[in-house]
Amino acid sequence: MFLSVFDIFKVGIGPSSSHTMGPMVAAARFLDLLRAGPFRPWGLRARLHGSLAFTGVGHATDRAVILGLAGFRPDDYDADAAEAALARIREAREVTPEGLPPLAFDPAADLVFDYGPPLPGHPNGMVLEATDAQGDALVAETYYSVGGGFVLTAAELEGGAVAETGPAVPYPFATAAGMLAMAQDTGKSIAEMKRANELARRGAAELESGLGRLWQVMDDCIDRGLAREGTLPGGLNVKRRAPAIHAALEAESGMNLSPPHQVNDWIGVYAMAVNEENAAGGQVVTAPTNGAAGVVPAVIRYWLGHVPGAHRDRLPDFFLTAAAIGGIIKTNASISGAEAGCQAEVGSASAMAAAGLCAVMGGSPAQVENAAEIALEHHLGMTCDPVRGLVQVPCIERNGLGAIKAVSAASLSLRGDGTHLVPLDACIETLRQTGRDMSEKYKETSLGGLAVNVPNC
Repeated sequence: MFLSVFDIFKVGIGPSSSHTMGPMVAAARFLDLLRAGPFRPWGLRARLHGSLAFTGVGHATDRAVILGLAGFRPDDYDADAAEAALARIREAREVTPEGLPPLAFDPAADLVFDYGPPLPGHPNGMVLEATDAQGDALVAETYYSVGGGFVLTAAELEGGAVAETGPAVPYPFATAAGMLAMAQDTGKSIAEMKRANELARRGAAELESGLGRLWQVMDDCIDRGLAREGTLPGGLNVKRRAPAIHAALEAESGMNLSPPHQVNDWIGVYAMAVNEENAAGGQVVTAPTNGAAGVVPAVIRYWLGHVPGAHRDRLPDFFLTAAAIGGIIKTNASISGAEAGCQAEVGSASAMAAAGLCAVMGGSPAQVENAAEIALEHHLGMTCDPVRGLVQVPCIERNGLGAIKAVSAASLSLRGDGTHLVPLDACIETLRQTGRDMSEKYKETSLGGLAVNVPNC
């Protein structure tokens, strides 16, 4: 299945692509179902299962479902309008989505967190119902939020990949080996092949403007995170650290007293700035998820601001290369923390960032594949154990370290000729197997690891 660069990178809201964006998207899809059908709904109900229930409040899943059923969508989310809508819905106990009559919905009664066994298809499951005036279900649909803002119905999940739509793409690689073989046969870079695939589905102007918007949203997010101080919401009383670290780094610039490894602090602070914004519910870009949203923009900002010869004209190549790697990982393993732990989120992001950086620094397709493999390999086995279900500890710092690993992986790969022992495909398969074998306690349920060993009040 073809995954566009705009499937891997999506503009949305924090704190979680699978727990916030996904449920909001699912609610929007359900409203579309009601608009298209012969139903005469009177009210709505929602039931959250699995990881969506266990860490739903910390990930703002409840807010996302309420707002989604009111007609809000992640890509054009208005925070002020959302707050006003939430207040109205809780008072009136109804939602008023466009194109439908007012629908009874009392968040206190009609939004249920089910802490029993998860639904069979995926740890992030939810059931949405439209009811008549007696409370009987007129129509119900099961949705799974499978990571990165992607949402599938139960039927779509059971049927495998959603049916392909649109023209065929010229370079339909689904594995790293296939990608490298096509690059070898054609003499094209990974970015060139990915660009050709994108242009089979959309115009060049749309592609370029879309890529430009991705970086603009990322760049703005870094700047906001470097400027905004205070304490993050959720009750852990985690202070925003990015502004103070950034101010110290700026003060030390040009003093010729800083150790060479201080560059890691620059990389880390860019990532932390993004993930502090994400934790506060700000606008971010899934890369490939919200929980890992800081890695790719941090590496890009590092490259543009600290690497001689870097130029914004090469940003499309960075995004296209990173998206190619992210698509392969999603196709053959997972980018969902609830499915495979944080190796699937920060690990995937680090591999994508390493590949993108290697490409814009002149790496061959073989070196790009090697960079992605190095970064991913050294995240294998990483658990997802957010304290109090918040995307804060260990998530914020973890993005900083993931970005640092990405830069190191790209640098190491560029020191070689692309030959290496462990193929990226083998590393991705290991991610899949490790995620399958990992205890549910360590997959975004906050039932194990740091989540139970760190005081959270």
